[in-house]
Amino acid sequence: MTVPTRIPDASEPSMTASNRGAVLSTARLGFAMLAPVLVVVMLVAFVPPDGNERADWFQFIGRFHPLLVHFPIAFFLLVPILEVAGRSARFAYLRLSVSFVLALATVGATAAAILGWCLGRSGGYSGRLITQHMWGGVVLCLVCWGCWLLGTRLRSLGLAYAIALALGAGLVAWTGYRGAQLSLGSNHLTEEMPRGLRTLLGVRDNRDASASLPDPTTFYGARIQPIFSARCISCHGAEKHKGDLRLDSYRGLMGGGKDGPVIQIGSIQGSDLFRRITLAAGHDDFMPRGKSPLAADEVKTIELWIGAGASDTLAANAIKNAPSASIAPAEVKFEEIDPAAVAKLRATIAPAVAQLQKQFPNILDYDSRGSADLRLNASILGGKFGDRELEAFDLVSEHIVVADLSRTAITDQSAVAIAAMKRLHVLRLMDTHLTDSTFLRLHTLNELESLNVYGTPVTPAVLPTIAKLPKLSHFYAGQTGIVPGKALPENLVSKVVF
Repeated sequence: MTVPTRIPDASEPSMTASNRGAVLSTARLGFAMLAPVLVVVMLVAFVPPDGNERADWFQFIGRFHPLLVHFPIAFFLLVPILEVAGRSARFAYLRLSVSFVLALATVGATAAAILGWCLGRSGGYSGRLITQHMWGGVVLCLVCWGCWLLGTRLRSLGLAYAIALALGAGLVAWTGYRGAQLSLGSNHLTEEMPRGLRTLLGVRDNRDASASLPDPTTFYGARIQPIFSARCISCHGAEKHKGDLRLDSYRGLMGGGKDGPVIQIGSIQGSDLFRRITLAAGHDDFMPRGKSPLAADEVKTIELWIGAGASDTLAANAIKNAPSASIAPAEVKFEEIDPAAVAKLRATIAPAVAQLQKQFPNILDYDSRGSADLRLNASILGGKFGDRELEAFDLVSEHIVVADLSRTAITDQSAVAIAAMKRLHVLRLMDTHLTDSTFLRLHTLNELESLNVYGTPVTPAVLPTIAKLPKLSHFYAGQTGIVPGKALPENLVSKVVF
């Protein structure tokens, strides 16, 4: 069989009717591929990411971007291999597939770019990095199409074709690197580099850099910024700042976001940031979204700092009643987990926990890897979780240390079940229909540290009972019958938040 070693050029004079038909079909295909590429160009140019979150459907579709994007990368990088190998007479037939592979690369790159735009526009992204990544993808789409055109219809322009392939390969590397920075961090290639290689290459360890850190002798630098760095800046940092809010610096924090300031100096109730971190995990405005709530001590620390004026110059030891500082990250030592010991510790409740996790997926889990304590978050079920469902947890009630029943359908009939959770540290009952009769039964919760009754019909009649809880440090009573200005038990004055 004779294998053609070259592809006919459209400019050749001897063109039959069938050849002209093929040229016309190819032209139509070229325009069909170019049109969506131009749509992507306009989307990125005129409707770029702005840090806001939008339609769930766009976010859902956009999350397929990482899955799809690797296919056009592979197709495009295959083309130079086919071209080089095809120069040999033995493998000349490989060059016949170049046009098809480039068409797949163009279509795949365009589809990946559209999904990327959906994710970037609706997922709360903004900033230089996402912009560079998106424009890199857009230009790569154009280069793919240009390579297809040069390789299919204008092969006489061999040098331009080779340059376009080289440019495309460089764009694949650069755009992919920017994408990895978005998902893995800006220093993902050097973060885990061995010390010897780091020294040899002269790469600075950014993990030890402290030039840009706030003054550690201030309360903000020592206590507040570490909380934001650990829990918030993945969404509100230099590369990604949802809602135009940055929490990686004091200036960014006080500058607020698209909806205005998030800190009202001296006003805890007026600070939107504090409101959001104290909402139920299932609430639309809860932060950090999609993650576990801040620890009670972290919330209290932020609360006291705002109340003290939210200054970045306040001395680290100026707030006397602040929770004790956590151990510095460099000093943290994680205890080895003994699976056998953990299994023995959980033996009495493990079957019941497994059954409940099967019956109620995603709302019950152990508090830590080595603990038999439990966390219950029924708020994600909303009105589908009521008295009957809560009753099913009776067998493990004494092991529950955190319970979020906010916005569920429980009634005062669940008072006994709640009171039976005697080791509770945190109890959230926001936006439920529980009345005083339930809260008067909570005197058994001697370990309770945080109680949130926001949006319930509770009245001041429960205050004497609440005041007697020995370890209570936070009592959130906004939008209830308990109102500011009314007489409060003396030991609740510093604990209640409206």
